[in-house]
Amino acid sequence: MNRIEWKDCRLVRKVSLLLATGFGLGLSPVASGTVGTLPGILIVVGTPDWGLAPEILLALLWIVLAVPLCGIAEEHFRVKDDGRIVADEYMTFPLVLIGLPWRQFPILLVMAFVTHRLFDILKPPPARGIQKLTGGLGIVADDAISGLYALALNHILFRLFF
Repeated sequence: MNRIEWKDCRLVRKVSLLLATGFGLGLSPVASGTVGTLPGILIVVGTPDWGLAPEILLALLWIVLAVPLCGIAEEHFRVKDDGRIVADEYMTFPLVLIGLPWRQFPILLVMAFVTHRLFDILKPPPARGIQKLTGGLGIVADDAISGLYALALNHILFRLFF
């Protein structure tokens, strides 16, 4: 008898595709990655202000959850890092605001959105090389690394201008 894996369940696949495509935002014909990052703002705004340690843990949790979602979607679309897959964009967004007082300065959400997209597009080292990893890990890891660059720049900009 063949062993059935959890990712082979129809409901799991459908929910995974829905989440991986950002509830359909990744299907946008223009700038799907940018449009698909928008749910990241909702994630951040919907997260309680519990302090720095929970903020870090939640950001890491979102990143870890994105890996299987993106992997399932990549298997479905049969295209490496398909543009319709945007969970890597929006689920790494909380990372770029860690430790920043965006509730006091909501403009930081806009700044974080821009820097997140900028570094995701530029893919500074080692993000571009990490992208070559297979499956969901390759899809998400480059965004997480790019997100760390954005986080660093956001902290610098905050200290310079706020």
